[in-house]
Amino acid sequence: MSVPAIQRRPLMALAAALVLSAPGFALAQAKLKVAAIYTVPFEQQWVSRIHKALKAAEARGEIEYKASENVTNADYERVMREYATAGNQLIVGEAFAVETAARKVAKDFPKTSFLLGSSGKPQAPNFSVFDNYIQEPAYLTGMVAGGMTKTNQIGMVGGFPIPEVNRLMNAFMAGAKEVNPKVTFTVSFINSWFDPPKAKEAAFAMIDKGADVLYAERFGVSDAAKEKGKLAIGNVINTQAQYPDTVVASALWHMEPSIDLAIKKVKEGKFTAEDFGPYSMMKHKGSEMAPLGTFEKKVPADIVAKVKAKEADILAGKFTVKVDDGQPKSSQ
Repeated sequence: MSVPAIQRRPLMALAAALVLSAPGFALAQAKLKVAAIYTVPFEQQWVSRIHKALKAAEARGEIEYKASENVTNADYERVMREYATAGNQLIVGEAFAVETAARKVAKDFPKTSFLLGSSGKPQAPNFSVFDNYIQEPAYLTGMVAGGMTKTNQIGMVGGFPIPEVNRLMNAFMAGAKEVNPKVTFTVSFINSWFDPPKAKEAAFAMIDKGADVLYAERFGVSDAAKEKGKLAIGNVINTQAQYPDTVVASALWHMEPSIDLAIKKVKEGKFTAEDFGPYSMMKHKGSEMAPLGTFEKKVPADIVAKVKAKEADILAGKFTVKVDDGQPKSSQ
């Protein structure tokens, strides 16, 4: 016997009320509150990758996302505390210059999850670290650079000589040396994370000394290469669309695997102190060498073949790119 419609409505309302009151329903339905703190602008390469991954999660409706850019080191702790006090369940950022302060905040908010770029180790129970472990595609782009230089001189401009930068430069240099043992390097650090004019001037000086391929670890280097008719290798993001005749290849960082995993763990109540760095590696789709695009027909076929073979060996676990955090030196 069917229940009259007028009687079904209260039954349906009761069922809905029972579901809504079920344990965990509110947690599952509520968007996770996530905040991020960056010491540089959103468009800076490194930060842009984290911001992009979080914006994607926001667009999917998984999180409620707030972020602060250009936060000074002196102000970082205050902003962290404000976000934690406001009830954000996951706080993301970079702690390289504010390690002590950031870890202190994490201790004061043990129920809040923290995921910060750091050269240090995870701190129990709630402070996880990550890094751009993209030395594998950096090695591959080095192979491309070694095959493209005509003068056998490569210029390299970095921000600060910290492990996160050093390992990428060293991997790049090793890749270039593999295909071209004659290549030499001029290495310079501008001691800034975002100073395009200074990076550009450093690149000009290298070009004047004979460099015809430049490693653009910082913004500004590709501009110098473009102006002087030289080539550049990108880092972290792909800027070939802006420099179609200049940027040959780029080592791309994808922060999505790390961010998505952190969000999932916080939602499940399983977030602990761990190192998310490995999720930036190629096997986790956390990094890759960008397609050659406009340079597809300009890179020598034998170099392309060597790069593809090396990429396959990396993914198969047959070749491991050495992680060398030591400061790279000029070789001329």
